[in-house]
Amino acid sequence: MRVCRLLSKIVAIAAIGLVVGCGGKTEVVPSLPPPDHGPKAIIKTKFGEMHMKFYPDLAPKHVENFLKLARSGFYNGTIFHRVIPGFMIQGGDPNTKSSLRKETYGQGGPKDEKGNPILLKAEFSETPHKRGIVSMARANEPDTAGSQFFIVVEVSPFLDRKYTVFGEITRGLGVADKIAGLPRNDHDLPNERVEMTITVIE
Repeated sequence: MRVCRLLSKIVAIAAIGLVVGCGGKTEVVPSLPPPDHGPKAIIKTKFGEMHMKFYPDLAPKHVENFLKLARSGFYNGTIFHRVIPGFMIQGGDPNTKSSLRKETYGQGGPKDEKGNPILLKAEFSETPHKRGIVSMARANEPDTAGSQFFIVVEVSPFLDRKYTVFGEITRGLGVADKIAGLPRNDHDLPNERVEMTITVIE
């Protein structure tokens, strides 16, 4: 009896999901992770793949915009045009599809049928810019995000509540590290092109 009581206490304290009965069989109750519903994305580069999940509860419009662009092939052939070791890598500018328009890198974005820029209203949150976070790049004004995004490779709290967090890299952050460490020019443009292809997994 004492052994059984001791076992019961240990099991309760450890909370490992085991049900132990005196003289009976041990039943293992699996501890399942919370469901992770919704689409995901794979960012493919010559250095490998980065798997991304989204935060529609934090930034529904930004997630919707990114998925729409990715499904249409908007990002395919664009490059990571700004890389800073120990900080982040940035991409998603349609101007970067042409290697002859380097002076316009960082200025492009999606447009409507009339040719006007499509800009998103900021959806700032309390989510910190930790390593792996995917956030939207923008101009000086808050409501100016379009298609450009960046992946954080080191904790960057100075970005918190100033840029819209809408996703996170769950696998393949080593790829981002390789891109961040590439030799670059004075404008943080890598010396070699790193094109991306984004596939949405429904």
